[in-house]
Amino acid sequence: MQFDIVTIFPDFFAGPLDYGIVRRARESHLVDVRVHDLRTYSHDRHRTVDDRPFGGGEGMVLKPEPLFEAVESLTAAESAPKTRPAVILLSASGKLFRQHTGRRFTQLDRIILLCGRYEGVDERVAEHLATDELSIGDFVLSGGELGAALIVDAVTRLLPGALGNEDSSVNESFSATDTIAIHAPQITNHESRITNHVLLDFPHYTRPAEFRGWPVPEVLLGGNHEEIRRWRREMALEKTRRNRPDLLSGAGSNEG
Repeated sequence: MQFDIVTIFPDFFAGPLDYGIVRRARESHLVDVRVHDLRTYSHDRHRTVDDRPFGGGEGMVLKPEPLFEAVESLTAAESAPKTRPAVILLSASGKLFRQHTGRRFTQLDRIILLCGRYEGVDERVAEHLATDELSIGDFVLSGGELGAALIVDAVTRLLPGALGNEDSSVNESFSATDTIAIHAPQITNHESRITNHVLLDFPHYTRPAEFRGWPVPEVLLGGNHEEIRRWRREMALEKTRRNRPDLLSGAGSNEG
């Protein structure tokens, strides 16, 4: 299996993947981990990969062009892959990565991990490039690098031949019950019902205003701050319903 990690901090991975099961799996050629500098796919002298968010707000947002170009460049040499690579966007707003998610990924030949940074990633990456938007827990990290390293480790140890005893991955925590799904009840749209619930972050957009025919929502370009505030809350609620309905219902957890 091949892992491709796209990040603005490629040196971060010089240590975490050089120990234990992942190191042995790499040495035995069971897995191949390749780290790619996102700035390689920028085209200005400052190697810019981020910009200010449309609609105002704090922080910077990763631009769509470098991420699209990175994935397309990495997959260009594949003439007829056995299976489509998973393109995973590491995001605090994603579905939870779970043991059964890792087992699903073991069926693939290749996984591309996109490490988010700053305030977020342009939403067009999640909508049109990533096959999965995943979170590793209910907390916020400075970036997706730690999450990417955890996923590489979790998936690698599930591959046949990675562990000395194949039963080790079958009889451990989260394996016996990882196929049980708890379905959350339907939640109404009424805003008063969600006042006390935690919502995922709203979608972020940065320049360009139109990318490959996918425009930034008009409301973010109009300058009406009250309309922007309402739109952001509605979109945060919609994304929470889609990726983490458990945050609204308090029952169970959404599957990755």
